Amino acid sequence: MALPPLVEPAAELSVDEIRRYSRHLIIPDVGMDGQKRLKNAKVLVVGAGGLGSPALLYLAAAGVGTLGIVDFDTVDESNLQRQIIHGVSDVGRPKAESAAASIREINPLVHVVIHNTALDRDNVKEIFDQYDLIVDGTDNFATRYLVNDAAVLLGKPYVWGSIYRFDGQASVFWEEHGPCYRCLYPEPPPPGMVPSCAEGGVLGVLCASIGSIQVNEAIKLITGIGEPLVGRLMVYDALEMSYRKIKVRKDPACALCGENPTVTDLLEDYEDFCGAVSAAAEEATLNSTITARELKDWQDSGKDLFLVDVREPAEWEINRIPGATLIPKGEILSGQALSRFPQDRQIVLHCKSGVRSAEALAALKAAGFKDAVHVQGGVVSWVNTVDPSLPSY
Repeated sequence: MALPPLVEPAAELSVDEIRRYSRHLIIPDVGMDGQKRLKNAKVLVVGAGGLGSPALLYLAAAGVGTLGIVDFDTVDESNLQRQIIHGVSDVGRPKAESAAASIREINPLVHVVIHNTALDRDNVKEIFDQYDLIVDGTDNFATRYLVNDAAVLLGKPYVWGSIYRFDGQASVFWEEHGPCYRCLYPEPPPPGMVPSCAEGGVLGVLCASIGSIQVNEAIKLITGIGEPLVGRLMVYDALEMSYRKIKVRKDPACALCGENPTVTDLLEDYEDFCGAVSAAAEEATLNSTITARELKDWQDSGKDLFLVDVREPAEWEINRIPGATLIPKGEILSGQALSRFPQDRQIVLHCKSGVRSAEALAALKAAGFKDAVHVQGGVVSWVNTVDPSLPSY
């Protein structure tokens, strides 16, 4: 359905602005009025990563008057495959500052506000209050639920996007006119079920596909043109090159925006709500966790180890800890690989960062391998503290 424009138009456009935005101005649906609304709009992009990069660049190029960036991370070399707002010279620089510099190069007429901080329940309302519209470019469930809950409580619309490997999703959530994120996903998935992009990977160009859709929706909301994706989920398959839309209805039983809401304010702890690892995995790792340095000491002392890498074969090809055997986590959880584990050797599991190995450790302990342990920080910690000559990813 068509919605009224989100913001009032600015008083005027300067000569420089008319020259810059002329291709917008000659579109009848946008015109002077629409461009003045873009100039008057204040948009916050949460995350200057894969989705935030194209979103920020195109929002700036479109002439959004005020762009806020909230991100506390620094640029890493592995980001450059998809986070096109950053360059080689930005490695090690705060992402929010790097993104702001690129925006100013694209369009010096845009006012950029940097929030070089982690978004949390203590600052989210204060930050969101400064903007008309939120564009969610986050990559973890805890922040997604935080963004949704704050937006609903403040009555703010926000444009959501998600990417994984070759698949992308996008929608517009605005409780005043349709469902919220919790109507679509009432509960986060079980820990470990949905890998992050850092664990599962993402085709770099997919970020541009979904990020540009988010900007398109933002422009429609600001100017009041077209039919925004309110109440609709757009699903994109890059391998099949297919788009499909799924209707999403407001859930009367939604914990936040339903008829009898149980969530009436921000949760105390969104990390705890979403869970980094399952309760079983958390229990399994108690007194069964070693560091990468301890693993190296065990190897050097000649301890009889059965070292198991629970990552996927594609990751195994990138780097590996010497002496490890590859047994993917799925084969352990299904029970398929349990017969490969010896009873008379010290079992040590590891993955990339420690999340998947914790899940596999819980399955092993449930199967009777009580002395098994896993490596905190996984291969990442091994590269950082033991062998920095190995490539990281």
